[in-house]
Amino acid sequence: MKSILTMTTAFLLLLLATQPVFAQGAGIEWDILNQEVMELTRAGKYDRGVVVAKKALEVAEKNVGHNHPDVAASLNNLGGLYRAQGKYAQAEPLLKRALAILEKTLGPDHRTVALSLNHLAELHRARGPYAQAEPPYKRALAIKEKALG
Repeated sequence: MKSILTMTTAFLLLLLATQPVFAQGAGIEWDILNQEVMELTRAGKYDRGVVVAKKALEVAEKNVGHNHPDVAASLNNLGGLYRAQGKYAQAEPLLKRALAILEKTLGPDHRTVALSLNHLAELHRARGPYAQAEPPYKRALAIKEKALG
């Protein structure tokens, strides 16, 4: 009986300790879905990855609203999958929305903004014309250099 009480108390303390973490982000379901998206992407299973990435985006928007960095991460993931499939017209608005969210929430010089700029530059590089890829690449590099400086 004492061990059950100890385990229950430990579980409740763990639950109370982790509650604020979930309030700050999109939650455990979103984390699990994103992990699955990464695994599907690595395996080249882009069609299934798109389905899971859409679900992750839905969960993030429901849990943290439409203008949160976790939503931007989901948008970048979905946009990257579309880019990998050659669906550039579908990828571009997602990647631009992700960039706008990150600039607004984290500031224009945040390293995560640089990563998002790289995603957009990669889209332009893949789709062409190459000249469109240069500005986001340069801006991302400037952010990274500023962070190291």
